[in-house]
Amino acid sequence: MARIRLGMVGGGKDAFIGAVHRYAARLDDRFDLVAGALSSTPEKSMESGRALGLAEDRIYPDFDTMAVAEAARDDGVEAVAIVTPNHMHAPAAKAFL
Repeated sequence: MARIRLGMVGGGKDAFIGAVHRYAARLDDRFDLVAGALSSTPEKSMESGRALGLAEDRIYPDFDTMAVAEAARDDGVEAVAIVTPNHMHAPAAKAFL
């Protein structure tokens, strides 16, 4: 069975909850983390994405950029884990709708 291409918003460097969500996504071996806007700053997002082994062109400075870029890809994300502070959940989710 093909794995689901997962993107992540938030959960980058030093974010405990991001690691928890990545571990959980791997438990049943159904998800591959392929893209992310992992921090509130482009620099930290890039650093976090590199540390996680994401392809450079799939590490995004913000979730709006990620949503547009991934929607244009044939192999774009199929699911998104939003692990930002609570007040950012709705804006991030709306970007991917």
